Amino acid sequence: GLVIDGRTLEHVLHDSLQNIFLELTEKCRAVVCCQATPLQKSVLVKLVRSKLKAMTLAVGDGANDVSMIQVADTGVGISGQEGMQAVMASDFAISQFRHLRKLLLVHGHWCYTRLTNMVLYCFYKNVTFVNLLFWYQFLCGFSGTSMTDSWILILFNLLFTSVPPIIYGVLDKDVSAEILMELPQLYTISQ
Repeated sequence: GLVIDGRTLEHVLHDSLQNIFLELTEKCRAVVCCQATPLQKSVLVKLVRSKLKAMTLAVGDGANDVSMIQVADTGVGISGQEGMQAVMASDFAISQFRHLRKLLLVHGHWCYTRLTNMVLYCFYKNVTFVNLLFWYQFLCGFSGTSMTDSWILILFNLLFTSVPPIIYGVLDKDVSAEILMELPQLYTISQ
């Protein structure tokens, strides 16, 4: 890990030292910036996103963290004594810092599995519908007649596009929360 303060970060963010600093951060599993200005935080997140092409997570608890949260791929706001500005600007909100572990390991894993299964489901649904159209053209002699009425097409999309994602999104949990908290390596497997 790397811990860097605001004064050092001021020197590091100059154009001549950015690449050296990024090489150092690539070798670290975590980089913590303390006593940095809001501008330094957002510039650092932009730098990591643009140069390293890395996924960024920004966690903040006050108004001074808003710019960093908005620039990051995923922003987490912690509601607390410093106000609600970070929470209002974030993608996710938690009440205490200790809940970050559960947000990432449990809900992050479930989100990955749900998204991958829903992409596969949508692909399967579209392939099935196109195959129906393809085989219907053989039966009707490529005349261009419509296979379905418009209300059947609307009902098909309503039933097979909206209902399964809602049910699947609410009910699907491939691994329980307790197991995901005990085995953090399951998060990387789901990626």
